[in-house]
Amino acid sequence: MIVLGIQIVMTSIVYAFNDGSALSTISYVFIISLFLLLVFLVYQYVTKRGFYARLSNPEASMEPIFTSKSRRFTPIEQALQDLLVDQFRLTQQELHHAENRMNRHVTFMNQWVHDMKTPLSVIHMTIQDEDEPIFDSIREETDRLAKGLETVLYMARLDSFEHDFYIEEVDLAQLFGQFVKQNKRLFIRSQVFPKIEIEAHQVVLSDEKWLGFVFSQILNNAVKYSAGKSRSIEISTYMEEEETVVEVRDFGIGIPAHDVDRVFEPYFTGENGRQYAASTGMGLYLVHEICSRLGHRITISSEQGVGTSVRIYFTNTTEDHDFRRKE
Repeated sequence: MIVLGIQIVMTSIVYAFNDGSALSTISYVFIISLFLLLVFLVYQYVTKRGFYARLSNPEASMEPIFTSKSRRFTPIEQALQDLLVDQFRLTQQELHHAENRMNRHVTFMNQWVHDMKTPLSVIHMTIQDEDEPIFDSIREETDRLAKGLETVLYMARLDSFEHDFYIEEVDLAQLFGQFVKQNKRLFIRSQVFPKIEIEAHQVVLSDEKWLGFVFSQILNNAVKYSAGKSRSIEISTYMEEEETVVEVRDFGIGIPAHDVDRVFEPYFTGENGRQYAASTGMGLYLVHEICSRLGHRITISSEQGVGTSVRIYFTNTTEDHDFRRKE
């Protein structure tokens, strides 16, 4: 269009210096040039309208961009189509290789965790009847190793979550009772004891295995951050509208206000993580991810120096969940 404008100006100047009716000739040239430009622009619009419309409305899928069979592609459309097809194939190959590497890594981690559980079980059996103080330290370290391996195992399984869960009625009193029984040494060693206020046979809809891991992480945090400051944690349930709420409350060091909104982020340890070297920042992240995939809402509130409350909300019917049950 710029070249055409220059051409019109130059032609008009030539006619202006020519003898005769210069004005009428210049007007005639000007009108003809604009008419040809308009015809060209209309042709471009008609032939490339579908092309521009398709580029302006990308689809979510990675199918070829141009699929029209009613007309032939222009050279630029065909070139772009060929380029995108090649890019699509290359991306598929890279994704396939990345998926294979990830699957091999997950398989290795699962196998390694199971292999490590065997020597830990042997150590537990070897020292279970020993009463000397040194064996208490060994039990404490093996318990930490076992919890760390469990976290690694659940982290590795998270990507295949939809293949490894089953929704059923979970008895909350029984679930917490089993946890207290299995972790009695932890409570005694930390001098922090649970107060359970849950009615007998109170049930929620969830996966017992994943839910057990969720509450083990929450309770372990409650005990760890209460040791030396408080001697109790409270576990209770209550109804809030149509939901059953399970609340775990401790009276420990609490969480600084500027860290509360970030506690569910992966690897975030915050200010408390600098005081406790064992903090990894993955516990509450896993808790949040598992609750989200199970369809449970989780909230946390805390006040530094006062304590922390973690609440998980359970709906009472399967209609409110988008679950895929394990066969």
